[in-house]
Amino acid sequence: MSRWSAIRKAKEWLERKPVYLDTETTGLGNDAEIVEIAIVDSEGATVLNTLVRPKGEVPADAVKVHGISAAMLKSQPTWAEVWPRVRAALSNKLVLIYNAEYDIRLMRQTSALYGIEFDIPGMEVGDLLELYSEFKGVRGQDGQMRRWRLEQVGQELRIPIPNSHRALDDTLLARAVHLKIASEPMPWG
Repeated sequence: MSRWSAIRKAKEWLERKPVYLDTETTGLGNDAEIVEIAIVDSEGATVLNTLVRPKGEVPADAVKVHGISAAMLKSQPTWAEVWPRVRAALSNKLVLIYNAEYDIRLMRQTSALYGIEFDIPGMEVGDLLELYSEFKGVRGQDGQMRRWRLEQVGQELRIPIPNSHRALDDTLLARAVHLKIASEPMPWG
């Protein structure tokens, strides 16, 4: 994919009125769980923004990243309670996520902890990290496309939304990245 095909794809995605998603978690590993999830629609309106009480602990390292403590989660709904709203919001939608592989893995992992089948009918996922990497076109010495942190991308594109490592802010920032790429002109007009 080239810069132009990344722009074309961004424009095509925009026409489909996608939803955008981000999560915050207890960590990065195979035992990590979701502690916050946000979904916004193509207009930037909040569809879902909730904390999620995990089964396990919230390690101090995770709290340092997103600021979500165990005390904040004590009276929040569990993933099992949030899941029907997540599923409904994502069914039959194009879902755009910055670093989609990670968020999808964490939704699967968290669902598995509750014995929930991770099945969202008609959901299609697009990765805004991959789209931006192709848009930039910078390759590492290994020949692979360079990966960019969402915070770096927001700063580079001069998007005034902070990367707070909270799900709603990061979802809105990811949406803004998509809109910025989609607003780029194509070489033929």
